[in-house]
Amino acid sequence: MENRINNLFKNKTKDILSIYFCAGYPDAENTAEVIQTLENNGVEMIEIGIPFSDPMADGVVIQNAATQALKNGMSLRKLFGQLQDIRHSVKIPLLLMGYLNPVMQYGYEAFFRSCRTCGIDGCIIPDLPFDDYLSEVKPIAEKYDIKMIMLITPETSDERIRLIDEHTDGFIYMVSSAATTGAQQSFDEQKQAYFHRIHAMSLRNPRMIGFGISNRATFRAACDNASGAIIGSRFVTLQGEHKSPEIAIRKLLENLI
Repeated sequence: MENRINNLFKNKTKDILSIYFCAGYPDAENTAEVIQTLENNGVEMIEIGIPFSDPMADGVVIQNAATQALKNGMSLRKLFGQLQDIRHSVKIPLLLMGYLNPVMQYGYEAFFRSCRTCGIDGCIIPDLPFDDYLSEVKPIAEKYDIKMIMLITPETSDERIRLIDEHTDGFIYMVSSAATTGAQQSFDEQKQAYFHRIHAMSLRNPRMIGFGISNRATFRAACDNASGAIIGSRFVTLQGEHKSPEIAIRKLLENLI
């Protein structure tokens, strides 16, 4: 069966909406409910955050959510347990996003095997060095057909972007700025120039833009310059405010569409 990520981008090239949430926040036991609710409301891809004590790429909203999730008892092992039946009802691509330390402690082979067993399609590990990815991680991920998604920023050189494009599959995660995650009101000319520079490179992989997308203006700017947008902090904030994934995603969509 073709990987669900590849299948999504084959069938849809614009306006893809991907949502990030932190597993275990605000409730330790509602992971499957959040995923099902997002799919039911038209979300086309989901990033499930693995909470970690030092999430260096994330702003205060996701840092606080991760801290609360850990207090709630969430762990990678528990998360895999919650996901074991998810493919009985959910059809859209699911990715795990987390930092290297918990994955290494779990063990690469065991981690990707568990991903495969649960029906996870891809992984994002922001602090995984690219050389380690090529030598240690890529062969195991490919064995289990898990797409490893790499991040690029405005500071990433064209040479490194070409290397990532050549050695990954699925999509490239375009970080909108060199800062941490967090909602922004608009993208300035500098960010727009970055979007145009990457577009002009005619990369093999499709692109998704994330970090700072929270409203109609930023969502449209992302969709105009890539296959779609990844929204995290804004959804996590709404989850915290309303304690209901249904209300959170509906409030988010009201501000996007």
